[in-house]
Amino acid sequence: MRYIAYLERVLGRAFGPALVTFYALVVLTLGAQPAVARVTPVDWLQVSAEDGTPLVSLPMPKGVGWCLAWNHSVEGFEVLDCYRNVDGNMVLERSHLPDFAAGLDHVLGRGRQVSDGENGYWIEDIDEPVPGNRYRLRVGAMRVDHRLVTRGEPMLESLIENHRQACGERLPDSLPEAMTPISLSTLAANRAVTVTLLPCTSGQDPCCIP
Repeated sequence: MRYIAYLERVLGRAFGPALVTFYALVVLTLGAQPAVARVTPVDWLQVSAEDGTPLVSLPMPKGVGWCLAWNHSVEGFEVLDCYRNVDGNMVLERSHLPDFAAGLDHVLGRGRQVSDGENGYWIEDIDEPVPGNRYRLRVGAMRVDHRLVTRGEPMLESLIENHRQACGERLPDSLPEAMTPISLSTLAANRAVTVTLLPCTSGQDPCCIP
């Protein structure tokens, strides 16, 4: 409003009230425009069915991480495998194991075991590239609930929402709603899926899709 008052003083004397009104409307209109999210070309994390149909597609820029979580089939506690897009490579960086349950022991020589302070432990510095940027997963029933969850910043919810705002109808139908966790068991319980990190295939198009 101070800027409008300045226009009234400076331009009003020279050009009259009509021009002042025009400039005032321009300033108010520009100020009222909603912020549009800006995105850059990204890789995509895709979960696909056995026939290749995409079930989930998530924008996954280089440097961003995510975790696959599930409930232990016997003990019921949450287990985490956490990955990151490292220069276009899917890398398993760390795992969280709340207990020494069957099948979850730390393998010597594979990362460092560190207490989580709550009777569980993290296995840090695994840093294993996933061969071919993909792996097969047998999705558990809902009591197991394999799911994708956010790991740090930017949050998966923010990545999804930014792409929805910037790219609109150009996005894949398999882009989920901007909320986590993203349950794979809801989509493919007791079925095999493939989890893949896919490169952008459209050059510098910020809205490229897998």
